[in-house]
Amino acid sequence: MEPRAHGAEIQGVVFEDRVRVHDMSLLAAHVGLLRWKMVFRGYVAALCLGQGLSPDDWSADVPKRLELVYFWPIAGQAFGRTGEEILARNVSAEEMARLRTRLDRIASLYPDVRAGDRLSLTYMPGIGSELAANGKVLGTVEGADFAAAYFAIWLGRKPMSAPLRDRLLGRR
Repeated sequence: MEPRAHGAEIQGVVFEDRVRVHDMSLLAAHVGLLRWKMVFRGYVAALCLGQGLSPDDWSADVPKRLELVYFWPIAGQAFGRTGEEILARNVSAEEMARLRTRLDRIASLYPDVRAGDRLSLTYMPGIGSELAANGKVLGTVEGADFAAAYFAIWLGRKPMSAPLRDRLLGRR
């Protein structure tokens, strides 16, 4: 399924139809809401992909971006810990060990977030995965293997939230 060519609004949050990254335009594909304990809104997310890509291409070495807008404050140190717990459900222990220094790197980049803050994780082939907060790049982690593994936190077989994953991939 081809990504939509227009932006989206969900839970009062607007995502642009296109984001420009490193002279490339990524299109908003699908959006979703993460509910915590089935009741509380945690954040909304948008998956953006390069022109002509399907959401099913998310794990390939292709340009992609997840943008998350938070409804609650979260301490930066919680991102790395929670991310690793979910990542361990999606990759082998050997792969976790191989990714260790890069996992430590991205965990060190996460800031504390407040309600309304936007975090984005953008992967560009040959550049790596850039973590940004409110449009400011905080750092980059190299490797297509890292991007495929890390995006699995949201889009993998055993993600943070299967309903959110399914919405981001256009399955519901």
